Amino acid sequence: MAQRRAEETRARILAAAEACFARSGYDATSVAEICQQAGVTKGALYHHFPSKQSIFLALLRDWLDRLDAGLEALRASASTVPDGLLSMASMTRLIFQAGRGRLPMFLEFWDQASHDPEVWQATVEPYRRYRDLFVAIVRAGIAESTLRPVDPDTAAVVIVALALGLLLQGLLDPQGADWGLTMENGMQMLLDGLGQHESVGAGSPRPLEPTNLSG
Repeated sequence: MAQRRAEETRARILAAAEACFARSGYDATSVAEICQQAGVTKGALYHHFPSKQSIFLALLRDWLDRLDAGLEALRASASTVPDGLLSMASMTRLIFQAGRGRLPMFLEFWDQASHDPEVWQATVEPYRRYRDLFVAIVRAGIAESTLRPVDPDTAAVVIVALALGLLLQGLLDPQGADWGLTMENGMQMLLDGLGQHESVGAGSPRPLEPTNLSG
């Protein structure tokens, strides 16, 4: 019972901090404001988190853990590497939905990373992990002959760059395009170049639909 209450308090603090960071930014948000939003005392907050920065990093880790679990599930259920990559690209829609209204917090992550070594390490580590993940995926695609024998490291960097670039554009200009569809189309174009044949997925190739750039 006590453990469950502790977990509920921790979750409430994180939800409150996320709302405060998104509304006011990391620097402008005080511990007192988080406590008020969460309905807890400072003592209760510091029992779970030693500092405001630790809350900030916990939010980043929790979000990445959910993303990792989703990507791994899609990868495991795919019959081929190209199909798995297209399924991962389709997950972008959920990422954009989760990111709506949270642009200040995402920008805070990057801003804090520029001058705080601990935040920089926590921010850059996932990028390197995803790059290693896609290196392994591209190698698997080469081994199963669904991808051409390209340099896996370069292909992985391009895949990560595509995802991060579209994520940033989508957060800055959410009405500028259907960013989920753009990610899916972008991945299909990349796979068309990497594939052994004209069609790289199972069945017929998917047509590239135009994105709406008019808002």
